Amino acid sequence: MSTPRARKALDGIPVYRPGKPAITEDHKLSSNENPYAPLPGVMERAAAELGRINRYPDAGMTALYEALAERLGVSPDHLAAGTGSVAVLFSLLNAHLEAGDEIVYAWRSFEAYPIAADLTGATAVRVPLRPDATHDLDAMAAAVTDRTKVVLVCTPNNPTGPVVTAAELETFLERVPGHVLVVVDEAYVEFVRDPAAASGLAALAAHDNVVVLRTFSKAYGLAGLRVGYAIARPAIAESIRKATPPFAVTDLSQVAAVASLEAQAALDERVEAIVQERQVMVEALRGQGWDVPATEANFVWLPLGEAALDFAAACDPVSVRPFAGEGVRISVGAPEVNAQLIALAGAWRTARGRSPRT
Repeated sequence: MSTPRARKALDGIPVYRPGKPAITEDHKLSSNENPYAPLPGVMERAAAELGRINRYPDAGMTALYEALAERLGVSPDHLAAGTGSVAVLFSLLNAHLEAGDEIVYAWRSFEAYPIAADLTGATAVRVPLRPDATHDLDAMAAAVTDRTKVVLVCTPNNPTGPVVTAAELETFLERVPGHVLVVVDEAYVEFVRDPAAASGLAALAAHDNVVVLRTFSKAYGLAGLRVGYAIARPAIAESIRKATPPFAVTDLSQVAAVASLEAQAALDERVEAIVQERQVMVEALRGQGWDVPATEANFVWLPLGEAALDFAAACDPVSVRPFAGEGVRISVGAPEVNAQLIALAGAWRTARGRSPRT
Protein backbone atom coordinates (compact mmCIF):
# COMPACT_ATOMS: atom_id res chain seq x y z
CA MET A 1 0.00 0.00 0.00
CA SER A 2 1.51 3.30 -1.06
CA THR A 3 1.57 6.31 1.24
CA PRO A 4 2.51 9.96 0.73
CA ARG A 5 6.23 10.60 1.14
CA ALA A 6 8.04 13.81 1.92
CA ARG A 7 10.91 15.10 -0.21
CA LYS A 8 14.07 13.01 -0.08
CA ALA A 9 15.94 16.14 0.99
CA LEU A 10 14.36 15.72 4.42
CA ASP A 11 15.96 12.31 4.98
CA GLY A 12 19.29 13.71 6.09
CA ILE A 13 18.03 16.84 7.83
CA PRO A 14 18.19 16.84 11.64
CA VAL A 15 15.24 18.07 13.65
CA TYR A 16 16.01 21.39 15.37
CA ARG A 17 16.36 20.64 19.07
CA PRO A 18 15.46 23.45 21.50
CA GLY A 19 17.16 23.93 24.82
CA LYS A 20 16.24 21.61 27.67
CA PRO A 21 13.35 22.85 29.84
CA ALA A 22 14.41 24.10 33.27
CA ILE A 23 12.70 24.05 36.65
CA THR A 24 12.22 27.82 36.33
CA GLU A 25 12.71 30.22 33.45
CA ASP A 26 15.59 31.83 35.34
CA HIS A 27 17.41 28.47 35.39
CA LYS A 28 17.20 28.12 31.61
CA LEU A 29 20.69 28.97 30.33
CA SER A 30 20.25 26.88 27.19
CA SER A 31 18.54 29.17 24.67
CA ASN A 32 20.45 32.49 24.81
CA GLU A 33 17.35 34.31 26.02
CA ASN A 34 17.46 37.74 27.60
CA PRO A 35 16.90 37.36 31.36
CA TYR A 36 15.12 40.74 31.58
CA ALA A 37 11.42 41.45 31.08
CA PRO A 38 10.39 43.37 27.93
CA LEU A 39 11.71 46.92 27.63
CA PRO A 40 9.70 49.90 28.96
CA GLY A 41 6.64 50.66 26.85
CA VAL A 42 6.61 47.32 25.06
CA MET A 43 3.92 45.61 27.15
CA GLU A 44 1.58 48.58 26.93
CA ARG A 45 1.93 48.94 23.16
CA ALA A 46 1.55 45.20 22.61
CA ALA A 47 -1.49 44.98 24.89
CA ALA A 48 -3.21 47.69 22.86
CA GLU A 49 -2.99 45.43 19.80
CA LEU A 50 -4.79 42.54 21.46
CA GLY A 51 -8.17 44.16 20.83
CA ARG A 52 -7.69 43.92 17.06
CA ILE A 53 -6.21 40.45 16.61
CA ASN A 54 -9.25 39.63 14.47
CA ARG A 55 -7.55 41.72 11.77
CA TYR A 56 -4.71 40.68 9.50
CA PRO A 57 -1.34 42.31 10.17
CA ASP A 58 0.14 45.05 8.03
CA ALA A 59 1.74 42.88 5.34
CA GLY A 60 3.96 45.77 4.29
CA MET A 61 5.30 46.14 7.86
CA THR A 62 5.30 49.87 7.22
CA ALA A 63 5.91 51.19 10.73
CA LEU A 64 8.55 48.56 11.47
CA TYR A 65 10.46 49.22 8.25
CA GLU A 66 10.31 52.97 8.77
CA ALA A 67 11.62 52.68 12.33
CA LEU A 68 14.42 50.33 11.29
CA ALA A 69 15.32 52.47 8.28
CA GLU A 70 15.68 55.53 10.49
CA ARG A 71 17.77 53.62 13.04
CA LEU A 72 20.05 51.98 10.46
CA GLY A 73 20.40 54.85 8.01
CA VAL A 74 18.99 52.96 5.03
CA SER A 75 15.82 53.23 2.98
CA PRO A 76 12.94 50.81 3.73
CA ASP A 77 13.51 48.97 0.46
CA HIS A 78 16.77 47.64 1.94
CA LEU A 79 14.81 45.63 4.54
CA ALA A 80 13.08 42.25 4.68
CA ALA A 81 11.56 41.02 7.96
CA GLY A 82 10.24 37.66 9.09
CA THR A 83 9.51 35.48 12.10
CA GLY A 84 12.99 35.72 13.56
CA SER A 85 16.27 36.03 11.67
CA VAL A 86 16.30 32.26 11.16
CA ALA A 87 13.07 32.46 9.15
CA VAL A 88 14.53 35.32 7.13
CA LEU A 89 17.53 33.09 6.43
CA PHE A 90 15.23 30.29 5.24
CA SER A 91 13.50 32.73 2.87
CA LEU A 92 16.81 34.08 1.61
CA LEU A 93 18.19 30.62 0.86
CA ASN A 94 14.96 29.54 -0.80
CA ALA A 95 15.20 32.60 -3.01
CA HIS A 96 18.84 32.07 -4.01
CA LEU A 97 19.68 28.36 -3.86
CA GLU A 98 18.59 25.28 -5.76
CA ALA A 99 19.90 21.81 -6.56
CA GLY A 100 23.38 21.98 -8.04
CA ASP A 101 24.37 25.10 -6.11
CA GLU A 102 26.74 25.18 -3.13
CA ILE A 103 26.60 27.03 0.17
CA VAL A 104 29.68 27.49 2.37
CA TYR A 105 29.61 27.99 6.12
CA ALA A 106 31.81 27.44 9.16
CA TRP A 107 31.25 24.47 11.45
CA ARG A 108 30.45 24.30 14.29
CA SER A 109 28.10 27.25 13.82
CA PHE A 110 24.35 27.89 14.16
CA GLU A 111 22.56 24.54 14.11
CA ALA A 112 19.78 25.82 11.84
CA TYR A 113 22.23 26.39 8.97
CA PRO A 114 22.30 22.74 7.81
CA ILE A 115 18.50 22.54 7.97
CA ALA A 116 17.97 25.73 5.98
CA ALA A 117 20.65 24.83 3.46
CA ASP A 118 19.68 21.22 2.86
CA LEU A 119 16.01 22.04 2.32
CA THR A 120 16.96 23.98 -0.81
CA GLY A 121 18.62 20.94 -2.39
CA ALA A 122 21.95 22.74 -2.57
CA THR A 123 25.20 21.13 -1.42
CA ALA A 124 26.54 22.34 1.93
CA VAL A 125 30.29 22.83 2.25
CA ARG A 126 31.30 22.96 5.93
CA VAL A 127 34.64 24.52 6.83
CA PRO A 128 35.97 23.64 10.30
CA LEU A 129 36.54 26.40 12.82
CA ARG A 130 40.09 27.14 13.83
CA PRO A 131 41.34 25.69 17.14
CA ASP A 132 40.43 28.94 18.94
CA ALA A 133 36.77 28.53 17.82
CA THR A 134 36.98 31.35 15.25
CA HIS A 135 36.03 31.33 11.57
CA ASP A 136 38.79 30.24 9.19
CA LEU A 137 37.95 32.75 6.48
CA ASP A 138 41.00 31.84 4.40
CA ALA A 139 39.79 28.25 4.20
CA MET A 140 36.23 29.42 3.56
CA ALA A 141 37.39 31.61 0.66
CA ALA A 142 39.34 28.66 -0.74
CA ALA A 143 36.18 26.53 -0.52
CA VAL A 144 34.26 28.87 -2.86
CA THR A 145 33.84 27.37 -6.34
CA ASP A 146 31.98 28.35 -9.49
CA ARG A 147 28.94 26.55 -7.98
CA THR A 148 28.92 28.58 -4.77
CA LYS A 149 25.97 30.94 -4.47
CA VAL A 150 25.92 31.76 -0.73
CA VAL A 151 28.42 31.98 2.15
CA LEU A 152 27.29 32.29 5.78
CA VAL A 153 29.44 34.18 8.30
CA CYS A 154 28.15 34.11 11.88
CA THR A 155 29.67 36.85 14.04
CA PRO A 156 29.67 36.47 17.00
CA ASN A 157 29.62 32.80 16.19
CA ASN A 158 26.86 30.72 17.74
CA PRO A 159 27.62 28.59 19.76
CA THR A 160 31.32 29.35 20.30
CA GLY A 161 31.25 33.14 20.81
CA PRO A 162 34.21 34.73 18.92
CA VAL A 163 33.77 37.46 16.33
CA VAL A 164 35.17 37.89 12.85
CA THR A 165 37.35 41.00 12.70
CA ALA A 166 36.73 43.85 10.26
CA ALA A 167 40.09 43.24 8.60
CA GLU A 168 39.37 39.52 8.18
CA LEU A 169 35.93 40.14 6.70
CA GLU A 170 37.19 42.78 4.27
CA THR A 171 40.00 40.52 3.03
CA PHE A 172 37.48 37.71 2.64
CA LEU A 173 35.02 39.86 0.70
CA GLU A 174 37.78 40.94 -1.68
CA ARG A 175 38.40 37.27 -2.51
CA VAL A 176 34.77 36.22 -2.94
CA PRO A 177 33.22 36.78 -6.40
CA GLY A 178 30.60 39.51 -6.53
CA HIS A 179 27.82 37.14 -7.58
CA VAL A 180 28.16 35.14 -4.34
CA LEU A 181 25.93 36.32 -1.50
CA VAL A 182 27.83 36.76 1.78
CA VAL A 183 25.38 36.61 4.67
CA VAL A 184 26.72 38.24 7.84
CA ASP A 185 24.62 36.84 10.68
CA GLU A 186 24.70 39.39 13.51
CA ALA A 187 22.08 37.99 15.88
CA TYR A 188 24.26 38.98 18.86
CA VAL A 189 25.75 42.22 17.55
CA GLU A 190 24.48 44.37 20.42
CA PHE A 191 26.72 42.47 22.87
CA VAL A 192 29.94 43.05 20.90
CA ARG A 193 32.58 45.19 22.60
CA ASP A 194 35.70 44.25 20.61
CA PRO A 195 36.75 47.39 18.66
CA ALA A 196 38.31 45.19 15.97
CA ALA A 197 35.06 43.32 15.30
CA ALA A 198 33.52 43.39 11.84
CA SER A 199 30.43 45.47 11.14
CA GLY A 200 27.91 43.97 8.79
CA LEU A 201 26.52 47.40 7.96
CA ALA A 202 29.99 48.71 7.06
CA ALA A 203 30.56 45.66 4.87
CA LEU A 204 27.18 46.18 3.19
CA ALA A 205 28.02 49.82 2.47
CA ALA A 206 31.16 48.72 0.62
CA HIS A 207 29.95 45.52 -1.09
CA ASP A 208 26.77 44.91 -3.09
CA ASN A 209 26.74 41.17 -2.33
CA VAL A 210 26.49 41.45 1.48
CA VAL A 211 23.33 40.64 3.44
CA VAL A 212 23.13 41.38 7.17
CA LEU A 213 20.84 39.39 9.46
CA ARG A 214 19.66 40.78 12.80
CA THR A 215 17.00 39.93 15.36
CA PHE A 216 14.87 41.31 18.19
CA SER A 217 15.05 37.96 20.01
CA LYS A 218 18.30 38.41 21.92
CA ALA A 219 19.28 41.88 23.15
CA TYR A 220 15.75 43.28 22.74
CA GLY A 221 14.16 40.39 24.63
CA LEU A 222 11.37 39.61 22.14
CA ALA A 223 12.23 35.93 21.57
CA GLY A 224 8.60 34.90 22.03
CA LEU A 225 7.28 37.32 19.40
CA ARG A 226 9.67 36.26 16.60
CA VAL A 227 10.90 39.33 14.73
CA GLY A 228 14.07 39.30 12.67
CA TYR A 229 15.20 41.10 9.55
CA ALA A 230 17.71 41.32 6.74
CA ILE A 231 19.46 44.44 5.47
CA ALA A 232 20.58 44.19 1.86
CA ARG A 233 20.63 45.93 -1.49
CA PRO A 234 17.02 46.57 -2.62
CA ALA A 235 16.95 43.81 -5.26
CA ILE A 236 18.19 41.22 -2.77
CA ALA A 237 15.82 42.42 -0.05
CA GLU A 238 12.95 42.17 -2.52
CA SER A 239 13.89 38.57 -3.35
CA ILE A 240 13.70 37.71 0.36
CA ARG A 241 10.33 39.40 0.73
CA LYS A 242 9.02 37.45 -2.29
CA ALA A 243 10.03 34.17 -0.63
CA THR A 244 8.44 35.11 2.72
CA PRO A 245 4.81 34.07 3.39
CA PRO A 246 2.35 37.00 3.56
CA PHE A 247 1.52 38.38 7.01
CA ALA A 248 4.61 36.66 8.46
CA VAL A 249 5.07 39.15 11.31
CA THR A 250 1.99 39.95 13.40
CA ASP A 251 1.00 43.51 14.26
CA LEU A 252 1.54 42.58 17.90
CA SER A 253 5.15 41.72 17.11
CA GLN A 254 5.63 44.75 14.90
CA VAL A 255 4.49 47.28 17.50
CA ALA A 256 6.56 45.54 20.19
CA ALA A 257 9.65 45.78 17.98
CA VAL A 258 9.06 49.47 17.25
CA ALA A 259 8.53 50.18 20.96
CA SER A 260 11.76 48.33 21.72
CA LEU A 261 13.66 50.51 19.26
CA GLU A 262 12.32 53.56 21.07
CA ALA A 263 13.67 52.33 24.43
CA GLN A 264 17.32 52.65 23.47
CA ALA A 265 18.57 53.97 26.81
CA ALA A 266 17.05 51.07 28.74
CA LEU A 267 18.34 48.61 26.14
CA ASP A 268 21.88 49.95 26.45
CA GLU A 269 21.76 49.62 30.23
CA ARG A 270 20.52 46.03 30.13
CA VAL A 271 22.94 44.93 27.45
CA GLU A 272 25.86 46.41 29.37
CA ALA A 273 24.77 44.53 32.49
CA ILE A 274 24.75 41.28 30.50
CA VAL A 275 28.18 42.07 29.05
CA GLN A 276 29.57 42.69 32.53
CA GLU A 277 28.04 39.47 33.83
CA ARG A 278 29.50 37.64 30.82
CA GLN A 279 32.95 38.80 31.85
CA VAL A 280 32.35 37.60 35.41
CA MET A 281 31.42 34.15 34.07
CA VAL A 282 34.41 33.95 31.73
CA GLU A 283 36.87 34.94 34.44
CA ALA A 284 35.35 32.55 36.98
CA LEU A 285 35.32 29.59 34.60
CA ARG A 286 38.85 30.26 33.38
CA GLY A 287 39.87 30.55 37.02
CA GLN A 288 38.60 27.00 37.51
CA GLY A 289 40.80 25.87 34.61
CA TRP A 290 38.23 25.81 31.82
CA ASP A 291 39.28 26.55 28.26
CA VAL A 292 36.76 29.31 27.41
CA PRO A 293 37.09 30.92 23.96
CA ALA A 294 36.83 34.71 23.69
CA THR A 295 33.13 35.52 23.50
CA GLU A 296 31.33 38.65 22.33
CA ALA A 297 27.83 37.19 22.62
CA ASN A 298 25.48 36.56 25.56
CA PHE A 299 26.86 33.08 26.13
CA VAL A 300 30.06 31.17 26.80
CA TRP A 301 31.34 27.96 25.21
CA LEU A 302 33.04 25.03 26.90
CA PRO A 303 34.77 22.72 24.37
CA LEU A 304 34.15 19.51 26.26
CA GLY A 305 34.18 17.02 23.41
CA GLU A 306 32.79 13.63 24.40
CA ALA A 307 32.10 14.85 27.95
CA ALA A 308 29.50 17.41 26.81
CA LEU A 309 26.41 15.37 27.64
CA ASP A 310 27.80 14.26 30.98
CA PHE A 311 28.53 17.83 31.99
CA ALA A 312 25.07 19.04 30.92
CA ALA A 313 23.40 16.35 33.03
CA ALA A 314 25.52 17.35 36.03
CA CYS A 315 24.34 20.97 35.75
CA ASP A 316 20.80 20.11 36.84
CA PRO A 317 18.73 22.08 37.92
CA VAL A 318 20.36 24.64 35.58
CA SER A 319 19.63 23.90 31.92
CA VAL A 320 22.57 24.33 29.49
CA ARG A 321 22.88 23.46 25.79
CA PRO A 322 25.11 20.46 25.01
CA PHE A 323 26.29 19.62 21.51
CA ALA A 324 27.15 15.93 21.66
CA GLY A 325 30.81 15.22 21.02
CA GLU A 326 31.67 18.92 20.80
CA GLY A 327 30.89 21.17 23.73
CA VAL A 328 28.38 23.04 25.85
CA ARG A 329 26.95 26.51 25.35
CA ILE A 330 25.89 28.41 28.47
CA SER A 331 23.76 31.56 28.23
CA VAL A 332 24.36 34.54 30.49
CA GLY A 333 21.39 34.67 32.83
CA ALA A 334 20.55 36.30 36.14
CA PRO A 335 23.66 36.73 38.35
CA GLU A 336 22.47 34.31 41.03
CA VAL A 337 21.80 31.57 38.48
CA ASN A 338 25.14 32.21 36.77
CA ALA A 339 26.82 31.82 40.17
CA GLN A 340 24.99 28.53 40.69
CA LEU A 341 26.19 27.31 37.29
CA ILE A 342 29.78 28.30 38.05
CA ALA A 343 29.64 26.34 41.32
CA LEU A 344 28.25 23.29 39.48
CA ALA A 345 30.99 23.57 36.87
CA GLY A 346 33.66 23.68 39.56
CA ALA A 347 32.15 20.68 41.33
CA TRP A 348 32.07 18.71 38.09
CA ARG A 349 35.77 19.33 37.48
CA THR A 350 36.63 18.37 41.03
CA ALA A 351 34.61 15.16 40.82
CA ARG A 352 36.40 14.13 37.61
CA GLY A 353 39.78 14.85 39.10
CA ARG A 354 41.27 15.76 35.76
CA SER A 355 41.02 18.34 33.00
CA PRO A 356 37.82 18.13 30.88
CA ARG A 357 40.05 18.61 27.83
CA THR A 358 41.38 15.08 28.18
